[in-house]
Amino acid sequence: MNSLGRSGVPVSALSFGAAGIGNLFSEVTDEQAYEAVDAAWTSGIRYFDTAPHYGLGLSERRLGEALRDRPRAEYTVSTKVGRLLEPVETGGDDLADGFAVPATHRRVWDFGADGVRRSLEASLERLGLDRVDVVYLHDPDDHAEQAFREGYPALEELRSQGVVGAIGAGMNQTEMLTRFVRETDVDVVLCAGRYTLLDHSALAELLPAALDRGTSVVIGGAFNSGLLADPRPGVTYNYAVAPGELLERAVRLKTIAERHGTTLRAAALAFPAAHPAVASVLAGARSAAEVRDCAERFATPVPPEFWRELHTEGLLPAAAPLPVRELP
Repeated sequence: MNSLGRSGVPVSALSFGAAGIGNLFSEVTDEQAYEAVDAAWTSGIRYFDTAPHYGLGLSERRLGEALRDRPRAEYTVSTKVGRLLEPVETGGDDLADGFAVPATHRRVWDFGADGVRRSLEASLERLGLDRVDVVYLHDPDDHAEQAFREGYPALEELRSQGVVGAIGAGMNQTEMLTRFVRETDVDVVLCAGRYTLLDHSALAELLPAALDRGTSVVIGGAFNSGLLADPRPGVTYNYAVAPGELLERAVRLKTIAERHGTTLRAAALAFPAAHPAVASVLAGARSAAEVRDCAERFATPVPPEFWRELHTEGLLPAAAPLPVRELP
């Protein structure tokens, strides 16, 4: 097993993002979901991240079932609070929110203390667990006051009671995450899409602050929702069609990678893992094949010449640490 950081998250590890098995964008069968989690386990992955938001609870239910017979002490599970799921009878689907599931519930933003406790209780029931290792405040962008005034203290109390192991916040931005790191006693933050080969914004303040405070960082969205996995016309970047300029840059990165005998996917996973504040890189997957591919790419060293060319061409900031530390 990998060593554990202060947050309880395996250090320098590849981790499993479970949005895909919640039918992100398109349907995944129960069997495919279970096979994906099984492939992750076989590949040595021991950290699994989910949320009520993912498929209106489907991701949590599938992940819990897939892990049911695994030794509980051997894996880490994180989930999130901030969106309560309330039953509705309107019918239709949830594709407007990105998930190919029936719209049996609606999401209600709630970062209040009672909302946090109710959300966690419902998540534990769906997961079939009596505790989770990490709980994140999920996307509190437009709810900062309530999240800091009520949501964070509620998580702090749950941590002190031993109901959860570690607490933090998960967002697609760096400014508020940096505030959490500096102004609270969070153990870990999950930063999605802001420290990648195409977006280096976390390098300015978040990652230095995390190092200074001893806070673990989990990096999600290493592929920027698809562009860095397979740059082609129509591919997504941050869940929207990639702008032409970014597509051209991604294609350029892919060309350089292939010239050095590696792949863009391997480089995209290796880059965030190299920063000393980063405990884990979260890779979303919806099939066993995708999991195995990510695990193989993550374990494959990227030639130093590739990184040197990116620096020379101005495609990476000089302050970005190169992926030179030993991988598991």
